[in-house]
Amino acid sequence: MNARAEEKAGWAKALWRRLPRGLRRAGMTRISAALAPRPDRSPPAGSQGVIVAGEIAASNGLAESARILHQVIARHGLARGMLPLGLPGFVEMPQARLAPGAALLAVVNAPVLPPALLRLPRGALRGRRVIGFWAWELPVLPPGWAQGARFVHEIWAPSRFTAQALAPLAPGRVKPVPFPMAAIELPAEGERADFGLPAAAFIVTTIFNLASSMERKNPLGAIAAFRAAFGTCRDHVLVLKLSHVEAYPADVAQLRAAIAGAPNIMLLTGTIPEARLRGLIRASDVVLSLHRAEGFGLIPATAMLLGRAVVATAWSGNMDFMAEGKAGLVPYRLIPAHDPRGTYEVSGALWAEPDVEAAAEWLRRLAGDAMARTAMAAAGQDYAREKLGAAPLLAALSEAGIR
Repeated sequence: MNARAEEKAGWAKALWRRLPRGLRRAGMTRISAALAPRPDRSPPAGSQGVIVAGEIAASNGLAESARILHQVIARHGLARGMLPLGLPGFVEMPQARLAPGAALLAVVNAPVLPPALLRLPRGALRGRRVIGFWAWELPVLPPGWAQGARFVHEIWAPSRFTAQALAPLAPGRVKPVPFPMAAIELPAEGERADFGLPAAAFIVTTIFNLASSMERKNPLGAIAAFRAAFGTCRDHVLVLKLSHVEAYPADVAQLRAAIAGAPNIMLLTGTIPEARLRGLIRASDVVLSLHRAEGFGLIPATAMLLGRAVVATAWSGNMDFMAEGKAGLVPYRLIPAHDPRGTYEVSGALWAEPDVEAAAEWLRRLAGDAMARTAMAAAGQDYAREKLGAAPLLAALSEAGIR
């Protein structure tokens, strides 16, 4: 590239970065949708196993979902490999030969799918069934999702809530397929001392990824509920486990201000292995999720399967594996979704505003009655095992002709 061309390219990149993030993403999706390889109009009647594709090595919900799906598919002899698939700069995609005749299960959300597929060889999707496994946390979709629907034959969603939101993209071709978390081992590593937690205290834990929108995860609501329940009593401890803090310093500053030196609130940062994260859950008495919206709810589902009591907002995807008596369900009112980061700023979308005082009352009740807490945890564990087994995934694979 000559000097003049490099200068023009530099100006173009600078202009691109000045555009709003949503506009950049929409432009990227539209351009790549015109260029990316597409599957055949009609899928093959049968497929020889399935390739699971996604951000395989990442530490986020979709990546963990892809690993769970692959583990269960492999256990039933249907796995034909895992394919790193995602945006350039985020996912390394080594050259790989895709198993012929295998379906592609793309655990890559609709706006990212076209630019991700653009990195595959032109003929990679010919004669292949392509299934999108997509997660979304609001009842209304952003406009850019329609582009991705052109690259899949059908869409699976982790909850009925998400499936309903996705239904307009592909009428009759969207089905709920919950993550089969009860069908896999959930090893947990670490005891209270390993996390610096007092042995005799009542431990409430909230876990979230700042990249998933602090406004949606609502840790400020969790702090308010805990402080309303226990004040600064050192026998009751709130653990806030955050990840991706380096990318969101303003969010971390806001959380530190909300904690305001409280002696019984701990802030744990940094990414840790899944087994150790589950160890933290197991070391807790209650896992608290005062979310405003969830497409599924991996953390509360994990907590229930590990036999821990959960207190959570009674709305959105988590209600597929929660019910009265199985978790502490927090009432809410629906309000317009407002996300300062812009990810969930969708016209007409609503999300939940959980009742902080009701959440505080649940925490007080569970702290004061160990027998009731144990009974709820046991009932929740049984219910989650019933709802999150492998049967829905295996049925969906069979219906898609995957053998």
